[in-house]
Amino acid sequence: MYRRPVFPVEIFRDEQGDPIEYGNRWGGESPPEDTYSRVSNLQRFALLHAVAGALIEWLQNAFDVTVEETPSAAFDLLRVPDEVVRAVRVVPRESTMAPLTFVLTPFPGVYLHAGSLHDFHFPVCGCDACDDDVTSLAEELESTVRTVVSGGYSERFDPWPERWIEFQIDEPGVGMRRGRSRTEDLPDERVEAARTSLPPAGEWLPWQSLPPGEADAVN
Repeated sequence: MYRRPVFPVEIFRDEQGDPIEYGNRWGGESPPEDTYSRVSNLQRFALLHAVAGALIEWLQNAFDVTVEETPSAAFDLLRVPDEVVRAVRVVPRESTMAPLTFVLTPFPGVYLHAGSLHDFHFPVCGCDACDDDVTSLAEELESTVRTVVSGGYSERFDPWPERWIEFQIDEPGVGMRRGRSRTEDLPDERVEAARTSLPPAGEWLPWQSLPPGEADAVN
């Protein structure tokens, strides 16, 4: 069973000494112009590394997968960051199940590659203007992984002329997210490989759980 790591609650303060309520810092108003180029209190994002580590351990212990921790796994990403702290590839036994690759950056942040042609960033930016709440980011990372594992993730090319690759993440009771990228903005070899490797209708299947005895042995 997955359990989120417990971190001590930290209080961060602004220049006036007032506590910062991340996620609601600007009260619905536009952030000050200088906050778009400022990144402060980076240590609050360290929780994301811990969450990624706990998710990797859970996947390894609960599902029929191979796990490979190697710097070269970072090249699963469509755009590789300049620096990588840790890269772990988790691949289900069946090719109809979407693989996941976790890439931890010094920011600290987490890049997650899912399936064939999509990367998800936690956080996307991290500047003060974005006002990221790390608990919400952790929940989004966990939800994305859960949805891929449970078969709620799909990737599809749009109908001819296939200029877009679309994704959908649908977790019942939590919500649905969609997005798409232009195929011309992605590496040609990756796009061509995806045309033949995506499962029927682009719907990735649920991962296979380990039998109770085997799961106990792993634990």
